[in-house]
Amino acid sequence: MLAIFDKNVAKTPEALQGQPGGSVCALKDGFLPNHFSSVYPGAVTINLGSSGFIACSLEKQNPLLPRLFAVVDDMFCVFQGHIENVPFLKQQYGLTKTATEVTIVIEAYRTLRDRGPYSADQVVRDFHGKFAFMLFDCSTKNVFLAGDADGSVPLFWGTDAEGHLVLADDVETVKKGCGKSFAPFPKGCFFTSSGGLRSYEHPLNELKPVPRVDSSGEVCGVTFKVDSEAKKEGVPRVGSVQNWSQQI
Repeated sequence: MLAIFDKNVAKTPEALQGQPGGSVCALKDGFLPNHFSSVYPGAVTINLGSSGFIACSLEKQNPLLPRLFAVVDDMFCVFQGHIENVPFLKQQYGLTKTATEVTIVIEAYRTLRDRGPYSADQVVRDFHGKFAFMLFDCSTKNVFLAGDADGSVPLFWGTDAEGHLVLADDVETVKKGCGKSFAPFPKGCFFTSSGGLRSYEHPLNELKPVPRVDSSGEVCGVTFKVDSEAKKEGVPRVGSVQNWSQQI
């Protein structure tokens, strides 16, 4: 999986940006998309225009943590892993028996976007299993990312030379675009375009960046840890559906 989002669509935390060394313009002349297509020649690719790029391949995957891709009403979603409580979630979101993990994520996001009864952290916390997913809503230009509490599924994120968000489940792909400005996506967290990075396990706490040291002993991006001392206020559910989608 590869996704590149314009910095005006999804701005990464400042601590993850600007690490010196090796980053390139991931979208210039199709650099990173072309690299991904060369490694995964059968990949599905979607050009999002000024918003960015998404690609997904079913090749070279772990059969225990399969990748799924779906598009529903201009919502693009890539899911990898396995959710254990699928029957419960199908009932919760009124889905048919044929619904898969990726369509459950889309419907959960739609419910959240359209001012459903659940908070964003509760939506992700209700997913039990090993998973990581990326969703892009074309109608609101909102990116929604999450990974499980144990980091069971590889997901890396970083910024390229122009400050665009780069996501992939392959570390070498991210390194090609981001140099040292990348890191594993934080465990037990979710990210949205407007709300930024938050912990769904500890939604009332802030996250603090911690420099990440790679195997060669050099600083390479940052990890984010829950700050037990710093609390944050919740987001009130007020305003129109469009406005609420920008507060997710």
